[in-house]
Amino acid sequence: MIRRLALASALAVAAIAAPAIAAGPFDAAIAGAWRKPADKARDQYRHPAATLKFFGIKPTDTVVEVSPGGGWYTEILAPAMKAKGKYVAGLANPLASLNAAKSVEAFKTKYADKTIYGDIGIGTFGKGVDDIVTPGSADVVLTFRNVHNWHMAGWDQEAFNAFFKALKPGGTLGVVEHRLPEDRPDADMKKSGYMKVSYVKMLAEKAGFKLVGSSEVNANPKDTKDYPDGVWTLPPTFAKGDVDKAKFAAIGESDRMTLKFVKPKA
Repeated sequence: MIRRLALASALAVAAIAAPAIAAGPFDAAIAGAWRKPADKARDQYRHPAATLKFFGIKPTDTVVEVSPGGGWYTEILAPAMKAKGKYVAGLANPLASLNAAKSVEAFKTKYADKTIYGDIGIGTFGKGVDDIVTPGSADVVLTFRNVHNWHMAGWDQEAFNAFFKALKPGGTLGVVEHRLPEDRPDADMKKSGYMKVSYVKMLAEKAGFKLVGSSEVNANPKDTKDYPDGVWTLPPTFAKGDVDKAKFAAIGESDRMTLKFVKPKA
């Protein structure tokens, strides 16, 4: 009995003395109080921790996120990079249109709090603009669910060429995109919002990249990809409004490819 009590006491002391394992900057940002509950609810579909780990992003990197939209990933990446790295948002060309200018200003205003997001860099990205940032200055370029937009607008190859130019030799391009089955007509990529993996690989390789890995972390086998309103039928858009909303909510967000490319060093 005495031995058992002594052992229990020793274990208790050891447990108290053992230092807690600190969360890394990405885990801390994912848990950040500044993220809205609705955004955190999407983590189950977008798997930010596993996705960023797969891409091999370090908190000391210079990371360019192209077309961040409302900033779902900005709220994770910028706080994680602020201490030792650099987060740059590749935004629309403010000279392109009044709406583009307004969207850039809205983004700057939303993420102006340097205590949370640090000093966010602003790069310019769009058709006819190939210098997102200083050429060869980025360690990582990321794009989440955007390739279909450039494809439908007819300048997807131009976009990938710009990514290649922005990266340092040996730098990483990370792509997450809605995935179309390979046996579907190519024409479906022009209207459905889904893209074929083979086509995205072709764009990257034509720009000069080498594929180094793919992950199923953002796969969703429930997604049938055959909706008249395309990928926008699913959350978070719900293109059909309240019609069959519960059905589409149960499916969740789209099935997605997750591809990692590198810019060769030589």
